[in-house]
Amino acid sequence: MEDFEAAKNRAAELRQLIEDADVAYYVKDSPTLSDYDYDELVVALKELESSFPELRTPNSPTQKVGGSLSRLFTPVRHVSAMMSLDNVFSFEELDDWFLRVKRGVSQLDSLDQAKLDFVIEPKIDGLAISLVYESGVLVRAATRGDGRTGEDVTANVETISAIPKRLESGVIDLLEVRGEVYMPIAAFKALNEHQQIQGKPVFANPRNSAAGSLRQKDPKVTASRSLSFWSYQLGEVRGGRDFTTHLQTLEYLADLGFPVNPSIVLSASETDIKERINDLNERRHDLDYEIDGAVVKINDLSLRERLGSTSRAPRWAIAYKFPPEEQITLLEDIMVSIGKSGKATPFGILKPVLVGGSTVSLATLHNEDQVILKDVRPLDYVIVRKAGDVIPEIVGPVLARRPTNSQPWTFPKTCPMCGGVLVRRENESDYFCIDYFCSGQIVQRISHFASREAMDIEGLGEQRVSQLVSNRLVTSPSDLYRLQAEDLLRLDKFADISARKLIDAIEGSKSRPLYRVLVGLAIRHVGATAAIKIASKVKSLSELLVVESADLSEIEGLGEIISNSVVKFVRDPITRGIVESLVEVGIGEAGLQEGPGESFDLTLSGLSFVVTGTLSSFTREQAERAITLRGGKVTSAPSTKTNYLVVGENPGASKLTKAERLGVRIIDENEFLETLERGDGDKVG
Repeated sequence: MEDFEAAKNRAAELRQLIEDADVAYYVKDSPTLSDYDYDELVVALKELESSFPELRTPNSPTQKVGGSLSRLFTPVRHVSAMMSLDNVFSFEELDDWFLRVKRGVSQLDSLDQAKLDFVIEPKIDGLAISLVYESGVLVRAATRGDGRTGEDVTANVETISAIPKRLESGVIDLLEVRGEVYMPIAAFKALNEHQQIQGKPVFANPRNSAAGSLRQKDPKVTASRSLSFWSYQLGEVRGGRDFTTHLQTLEYLADLGFPVNPSIVLSASETDIKERINDLNERRHDLDYEIDGAVVKINDLSLRERLGSTSRAPRWAIAYKFPPEEQITLLEDIMVSIGKSGKATPFGILKPVLVGGSTVSLATLHNEDQVILKDVRPLDYVIVRKAGDVIPEIVGPVLARRPTNSQPWTFPKTCPMCGGVLVRRENESDYFCIDYFCSGQIVQRISHFASREAMDIEGLGEQRVSQLVSNRLVTSPSDLYRLQAEDLLRLDKFADISARKLIDAIEGSKSRPLYRVLVGLAIRHVGATAAIKIASKVKSLSELLVVESADLSEIEGLGEIISNSVVKFVRDPITRGIVESLVEVGIGEAGLQEGPGESFDLTLSGLSFVVTGTLSSFTREQAERAITLRGGKVTSAPSTKTNYLVVGENPGASKLTKAERLGVRIIDENEFLETLERGDGDKVG
């Protein structure tokens, strides 16, 4: 009895939380919970109601279509109910759904099992809409609302160019089309840029922006927001032709002029369906609209009708939700980090949360202007976003959950590392610590010098560098080459073997080519490509000390900005001293060579490569270095800017698929070797 009472109280609590979240999401377009947290509440309520069926009521959120109605718009009854979709979050749960479908199908009489195929569609993260046409003319557009009754947003929908207002062909008595209104990512970025220029808060994501834009009282505002539309379902039809499959209805909608998503595919194989779901997840960031999952639907319409629906969702469709890329969590504090150039960057310390497939506890806030514009404060609940490999970012606060005693955060006036003054230069958005010998800057500069893209000193990460700096063993890169094993043995976490290993790694880096030293010096505007070009002209650090702008301007593609930056670096007394001290310990005298007698022309300049799989002639790092030494660029994943995908044994399927889809030229190891030898990729093949 006590268990039942506890379950009853918890169920009531969950229902209230879900209903409050529905109002915030559907009515106010300002969610207080992430999709992931909302789904967790619904799952918890379903489990309670499954364990205690007497708690299940017709008004439970598990039995109703999610959504609430705003009082800003006239309510309108749907021609037929607009249902929600049940969700799954793993392939195991998807397998369970396949089993339920097969079980339901096996109970139907005279069914041809070959008819059981499925349509896979991207799950657009937008706002569901019902469009009703009478005699070919759009007469009503309504939001889903509570599934039975929606909001009349016809005047606003008429401003969306992707939605036909009058059908030129196939005119019938009544036609209902369902789909998703969304805001393209390009339009979302432009909207936020406009908001920033106007000094107004930016929008959290395209979905909320689309919903808020569509539900404006003034259609002119909606018209200015560049909304678009994907149709995905044929609703009520009166006086039209008959269809037997879902794909036929989509083809019909396309013929009438409705946008139908090109990623929709047909499959009868459960394995293939999972592969297509994975493919959608892999390329979701290449799309100009946001998706948060994939929808799997039975294709046969008569079978759909016979399988029917629950009170809130069809049995013949399921939504596979991707891992969340946005979460809501507590912002415990805002602090400032100091970079190698002295730039002071605010960042948030978060209550750890799983987002974008990894646990996030830190997120960038970029600069003072962004903190003010977003108005995020310590102890706010904030929306955190991490898409793919992008650095986690705090999008904005959840104002409904802000503490009553909250105060705006102000940028510190002094450096948190050295106590020096932080300066914001005119016409710049960043603050800088102007003390070159600030310990924070020293740690970052030396960490960068030792990093893989520069001197590649194994075992010398930021924590180890911080230990050396705090014990005053190192203040400049050249100090690394004066370290002795005895110096390290006096520090914590160093033993004979680890001390000797680090000293050997530092000593081994002395033979690194000049371009790596130039990268390690962190000269402004000088990355790997520019460093290689400079090293082809200036053969040593000694020569760099006497270089003139005229010398560098002769280098093709270097440019005046980079040339002036290099000269300024070697003329400044402090940074010149850094270079001179490296020359004293024998660094940077190896020219461009990677090995004895090897030097390369910049024959791959302007070309971008991705390497995947195992190569027999190179390690991955050696292959990438071979490209970089010849002026090429290496990235981690194919994009529209990629020229070549180098494919070895057991390549990454997602990279290969993406490269094929983008039209990137795919070459094997032999073709890659020819490219390196000849230096003219366009002639390969």
